[in-house]
Amino acid sequence: MPAVRETLRALRRSLAELDPGPVSDRAGRFTFGYAAIDVPLGGGLPRGSLNEVFAGEVSDAGAAAGFVAGLVQRAAPDGEAVVWVRQSFAAIEAGGLHAPGLMEMGLDPRRLILAEAKSPTGVLRAASEAVRCAALGAVVIEPWGAPKVLDLTATRRLALAAARTGVTAFLLRAAAKP
Repeated sequence: MPAVRETLRALRRSLAELDPGPVSDRAGRFTFGYAAIDVPLGGGLPRGSLNEVFAGEVSDAGAAAGFVAGLVQRAAPDGEAVVWVRQSFAAIEAGGLHAPGLMEMGLDPRRLILAEAKSPTGVLRAASEAVRCAALGAVVIEPWGAPKVLDLTATRRLALAAARTGVTAFLLRAAAKP
């Protein structure tokens, strides 16, 4: 039994080392600016977190993207750069991002770094790198559908990286179920 106890202690130490520790200096919340939403959320959404937005139907993908653009504007209001990583198929199925439309919504397209990848794996790789860059204000991750690589392990890694850097990430999902 002593060997089992020592093994458990070693595992606990290993798990403690994996703890991301405190969130970066950008900790805090960003609000929706509407009390009926902010109050139940404890003052808004936390910075340095991973948040998922689902389009109800494929035809709602544009509305969901607009909603995420509004959230990005609130999460990164100080002119910080924003990386938007899309799967190429998302642009084919749901349409491209429209710079004048983003500008009308208050999100300056000059702040936007758009990356496209052919595969969901490429989207996750690019997003993973972007979320680890503390200089960014936010990252939008837009794979198409429900790819197998987007599992609990992948989303946990993204969430931990966001917590470490304070970069707020939005996982925009179309053609997928919550």
